[in-house]
Amino acid sequence: MTRYFDYAATTPTDPRVVEEMLPYYTEHFGNPNSLYTIGRDAYKALENARERIAEPLGAKPEEIIFTSGGTESDNAALVSTLWRLAPEGGAHIITSAYEHHAILEVVEWLGKHGHEISIVKPRKDGHVAADDIEAAMRPNTKVVSVIMANNEIGSINDIATIAQIAHEGGALMHTDAVQALGKIEIDVEALGIDMLSMSAHKIYGPRGIGALYLRRGTRFDPLIKGGGQESRRRSGTQNVVGAVGFAKALEIIVAEMDSEAARLSALRDFLIDEVTSRLENTLATVESDPRLPNIVPLLVKGVEGEAMLLQLDNLGFSVSTGSACSSGSLEASHVLLSIGVPQEIAHGSLRLSMGRWTTKEDCVELVDALIPIVERLREMSPVYKRMFCGEG
Repeated sequence: MTRYFDYAATTPTDPRVVEEMLPYYTEHFGNPNSLYTIGRDAYKALENARERIAEPLGAKPEEIIFTSGGTESDNAALVSTLWRLAPEGGAHIITSAYEHHAILEVVEWLGKHGHEISIVKPRKDGHVAADDIEAAMRPNTKVVSVIMANNEIGSINDIATIAQIAHEGGALMHTDAVQALGKIEIDVEALGIDMLSMSAHKIYGPRGIGALYLRRGTRFDPLIKGGGQESRRRSGTQNVVGAVGFAKALEIIVAEMDSEAARLSALRDFLIDEVTSRLENTLATVESDPRLPNIVPLLVKGVEGEAMLLQLDNLGFSVSTGSACSSGSLEASHVLLSIGVPQEIAHGSLRLSMGRWTTKEDCVELVDALIPIVERLREMSPVYKRMFCGEG
């Protein structure tokens, strides 16, 4: 039996969500843009889902644009607004150094196409300081994009204050809320934001469906063209079954949010206490509030994260590490480097993320499996011996 500790990567679709989606695969399969009955029925389901997603966010239904997921929403938020605000280039964009790559790579692309970029580092406590955003503002700043809750270390940023700073400087405010949705309260009016990215598969909904909240009146040139769907803001036949599933998933997670936050926070603190007390030279990367209740970011010094991941996988535990192995080269997490973790230590990152079906027993078994794995790896590690045992 697999014990799953990677809910921040994706979540299993809740059976209640699947049940609500099933009729839209078979009985109510119509194209929502068709004029005949089954098309009109599909359109009603789509618009009902839009209303159900808007309501808990304090948004208007017409401010919700369905997309293929968080990555598309992030891309559209930056590119589509700048196509309207500064079609000839010359705009200034501010973001943080520990954003998702769906933001960072788009910002890099925009920088190659005539725009100016400022990338603000988060502080060592894992949070982006509003003062640092304010210091980066320029007269030509058009968009500020700061993640609401970081997907790797769980820190939650003060988006309302950052949005106020952006607006005072004449800029739009976007936030990637993919990890935050359903785990903390989100009210777009209280936050004062102009754009917000969401994804269903992080909240026990289906893959392939997300949404962009776009405040009414925000200037926007569609990223995807060719049909005029979504009120001419995102072309392509809408994913009705996905939208229905997204709405149901959000409905469930919002209803259960307070009780789940309390339960998961207790498990998070238990894991941090157990691992750090039983393994020397091991610490939680971030313990400063506010932070998400379900993410445990660990630094196990002198051990490669991938080695821990693979050995835990052999024992039936699914976890994540901040490093990524690509093209034969090992790269430390950009998130950890951005908050000042030395590269050699950053390679020992381990992210444990919990969710709806994580139990205390699962956590106990994970810790009991992890301890001997780390001890064995450290016995074989020249890096650990050099760093902490005075060898080499």
